[in-house]
Amino acid sequence: MDRLDPRSTQGATDPMIDDGRGAIAGGAPGGPFDPWSYRDHAGVADVDLVGYNVEATDGSIGKIDSASHEVDGSYLVVDTGPWIFGKKVMLPAGTVNQVNHDERKVYVDRDKDQIKAAPEYDENSHSDPAYRDRLGGYYDESYGNMPPGTAR
Repeated sequence: MDRLDPRSTQGATDPMIDDGRGAIAGGAPGGPFDPWSYRDHAGVADVDLVGYNVEATDGSIGKIDSASHEVDGSYLVVDTGPWIFGKKVMLPAGTVNQVNHDERKVYVDRDKDQIKAAPEYDENSHSDPAYRDRLGGYYDESYGNMPPGTAR
């Protein structure tokens, strides 16, 4: 399956993505990035994603250890295994581009370096509003750092 490219043009569809249904790649079409809500077209719909593999734009980053479907507070906790020496990372739901339930894979629109540089995950503070503000702000800002003309 092809990964969605965050550098693609907003609103452009690719008939080869999403089994020919032409999912919109790269972001929340027609609106601002919302880090704590799954995108309507991502295919999450309250499915238990624990155990799914997570694919960044440049390769695998690990398996989902826990997932939340809280309104305006959804996220994934990914066990990175040997990639970041057994650490876990927290990904806001808004980074999820697409879910392939047949392959049990979640595709996010960030590369490994962006994920690795995010504020460090701490199991004891993942629900702390200050941590969530920092993490959500980091991922929101990374959309702002994409070259002009790219999807948001």
